[in-house]
Amino acid sequence: MPAHSTNPGGASRVRRRALLGTAVLVVLVALAGLAAYLTRDSRQTSNSAESQTSSATPPSSTASPSPSAHPRSLPVPPETHDPVVFGKAAAVALWSYDTRAYSRAELLAALHGWLTTESKYADSASVDAVVPSAVLWKEMAANGQFATVTVNEGHFPDSFTQALQADPGTITQAYVYAVTVSGKQSIAWNGSPAGGAESRVTTLAIQCRPSRSCALAGVMPSVAP
Repeated sequence: MPAHSTNPGGASRVRRRALLGTAVLVVLVALAGLAAYLTRDSRQTSNSAESQTSSATPPSSTASPSPSAHPRSLPVPPETHDPVVFGKAAAVALWSYDTRAYSRAELLAALHGWLTTESKYADSASVDAVVPSAVLWKEMAANGQFATVTVNEGHFPDSFTQALQADPGTITQAYVYAVTVSGKQSIAWNGSPAGGAESRVTTLAIQCRPSRSCALAGVMPSVAP
């Protein structure tokens, strides 16, 4: 939805994105894509995510899935105070799916459970954009498509570390950390348990207040190395 929409719900989402961006900006001074993140057209983001996922969608097949390819359960956030540990788990949750085991709506509900309860820092739209559209999900489900993920590593971006060292007090307002995670997503479907695979990398905004476990704040539009 365009940032200048007069729709009240859209305005609310823009305000949440702005607050999240403000919290992360002080520690991600080198993330040039942040400005675009606050004003981007969410429909364009969704179309991009759909095209990327559709490239891995196989032709329709009536074959049964491999007996060894067990359905995956919905992702549950870990209880940890370590932003990197949580970020790696969140990346797995965002990149994994199993159309044989649950619906798109159920996956979205589960992923929203990873978000911080502080609404001004929770950008659910950035999480939703990672999930295939309803139309694409239906096509994927017809083929029994699913994806598994292996995480290589997670770390604080250099820009985050440098900014935090320059002004350690900036983190104490929102306790939002930037975490960059890399890994590999493997996609398979009915009759093809060893489908395509591709490398993935993302930068996540993770909130870890001292008084409670970490939670996801949002998915950044650009990767901070």
